Amino acid sequence: MSLAPTFYVVPGPVVNRVIDVNKKQVFDAVEAAYRLHDSGSTLNPHSYFLRYPANPNARIIALPAHLGGEVQKSGIKWISSFPTNRATNLARASAVLILNDASTGYPLACLEASVISATRTAASAALAAEHISPNPFAGTLAIIGTGVIARATVEWLLFRNWDFSRIKLYDADPNESAHFSKWLRDQCNLPATIQDCLEDATSGSSLILFTTTAADPYLADKELFAHSPTVLHLSLRDIATNVILASQNIVDDIDHCLKAKTSLHLTEMETGNRNFVSGSLVDVLEKRFKLDHQRPRIFSPFGLGVLDVAVGNFVLEAAKSSGEAIELPDFFSNSARW
Repeated sequence: MSLAPTFYVVPGPVVNRVIDVNKKQVFDAVEAAYRLHDSGSTLNPHSYFLRYPANPNARIIALPAHLGGEVQKSGIKWISSFPTNRATNLARASAVLILNDASTGYPLACLEASVISATRTAASAALAAEHISPNPFAGTLAIIGTGVIARATVEWLLFRNWDFSRIKLYDADPNESAHFSKWLRDQCNLPATIQDCLEDATSGSSLILFTTTAADPYLADKELFAHSPTVLHLSLRDIATNVILASQNIVDDIDHCLKAKTSLHLTEMETGNRNFVSGSLVDVLEKRFKLDHQRPRIFSPFGLGVLDVAVGNFVLEAAKSSGEAIELPDFFSNSARW
């Protein structure tokens, strides 16, 4: 008789520790997941957005996915975004990740996933930055939107040995920029200058990071990117159609990125085609097209669920090996058919 698998819970502090001490392996897991997805060894359905008519800025997103190869795990991330949380110093995003055994379908674990989500986003951004920049690992960094994802991305850029000559910060809320500047100084020993406007932040910056909560494009002046920077457009809805069309666009998955009124989706609706997208990040890694360093290069990742499964699976196995995963052997009380 087959028995249901043991179920595990991995709390946030354990997730943090595992990722902190295994950054190289986590980074490699993210790249491997991208390559598996490119090879067709994944399932990554479209995400589902639960929205609230009375609170239109809030949402909870379900991201189901299956990662093949040596992993052979399925899972779903259930992640909320409630921007009003910040008014009470509560994090905007919270999340859990459920991992399932791909052969029986049984859930294997529940992991705290806000750090997993931030990690896979930031690590993928760092991977893209070093492969689409003409002079990687150096230059001036501009951060537009100074929240948790921006902080995680900076951490991963520094882990990958970027050395910035200057860091500029811009946020619609100056208090957020001030907190971020203090974190950079205290935790990273890096000075930063807070800018009063978007134009000053982007001017001369070789790497520009967008991590805002913008619902509609607001950057419509092509001159802000006239110096052909590398742009990590993680918040997906900051850049207007005319700027997208003047740039070289790279995505994680074209079908996922061109939906939900992202900047790329709006551009498709306006033009009636997808010709403005050069290809995927794996296309860049495999040198399937030539990067155009005479134009801005914009990386717009919608965020694939397979990346969450990849990072979550690594965390789960490491936590089990170290004895830090909480074991619940009787979680499934009625698993036998009779």
